[in-house]
Amino acid sequence: MSRPAGIYIHIPFCARKCPYCDFYSVTESGEVGRYFEALEREAGLYAQRFGQAATLYVGGGTPSLAAPERIGALPAMARRLFGLRQDAEITLEANPDDVTPAALAVWRGAGFGRISIGVQSLDDGELRALGRRHDARAAERAVLAARAAGFGAVGIDLIFGLAGQSVSGWRRTLERAADLAPEHISCYQLTVAPGTPFGARAAAGGAVAAGEQEQREMFLAASRLLCGRGYLHYEVSNYALGAANRSRHNGGYWRHAPYLGLGPAAHSFDGARRWWNARSLGGWLAALEAGRSPAQGCERLSREQLLTERLMLGLRTSDGVPLELIERFEQSAAVLEQLEAGGLVRVAGGRVAPTREGFLVADRLPLLFLT
Repeated sequence: MSRPAGIYIHIPFCARKCPYCDFYSVTESGEVGRYFEALEREAGLYAQRFGQAATLYVGGGTPSLAAPERIGALPAMARRLFGLRQDAEITLEANPDDVTPAALAVWRGAGFGRISIGVQSLDDGELRALGRRHDARAAERAVLAARAAGFGAVGIDLIFGLAGQSVSGWRRTLERAADLAPEHISCYQLTVAPGTPFGARAAAGGAVAAGEQEQREMFLAASRLLCGRGYLHYEVSNYALGAANRSRHNGGYWRHAPYLGLGPAAHSFDGARRWWNARSLGGWLAALEAGRSPAQGCERLSREQLLTERLMLGLRTSDGVPLELIERFEQSAAVLEQLEAGGLVRVAGGRVAPTREGFLVADRLPLLFLT
């Protein structure tokens, strides 16, 4: 494969499950040693199949729950097996209450340059509702500690759209977050997924998420406030303090570049095929310990599917997609004229990109070209 690949490592362990989260994770920790041994086996299966790695992202789960030395060994493994580039972007997800000076020193010394801290809110009542282990002050201390430890790119994740959350309260969280001046801020709209405690509560008629109009106002408030504080709104949910601080790893997904996912439930894409691992730590371990691939399924994408995915992913970003890609779809001229007139996209420099209002309906924009 000629294009550099992004590598994602899924660490599936959590101290406890948050009621809104539908990412695969387990709360028992007795298999941590087996997990890291199997992880290297799985990485070895792909060492000759992917090009030199341009990014490494360690997520979860809660990667920071594992011993810092175990996490610290992962960049060296990626360099050995995938020729991780000298200028590679290396990112670690961490929970605020795991961010200690000792752990930060190990992670930074191992080569992690970016840290993404799961703040989620800077309101203690909202943090309790989200089932988080930390409070707002602990989150702020974690951000400052990461900066003091030498991380040049500190990111924080926030969630909006909870039932009972006000637009004014959301603005206060955003102001406090911007005062910390992290290089990157992600603002995720609460998703109520089936199979989660929040999903069960919603199915039973309970109030979990804010109304559609309130969520719309919160989305626009975040974009206006953060852009006013110097951030670039470069993807539906993501803001960077200058173009250099965009997430290169996530940018690979949005550009439809190849990526390799390691660990249970991880997905991979080589430019033509997509495959995914067993959504089970036990099943993933059993396959690798028996000398087999843990992949559970695979699909080869047609030319039409690849074009459609490029459109859907590109229209989530401020870079948008090439106009020539849009023109491959029937009725594109009429649809594009309608979207421009409605203020949902802009056309410039041979590219079509969503506006701030277009970001609000980014998932629907591609469907208009596909019908």
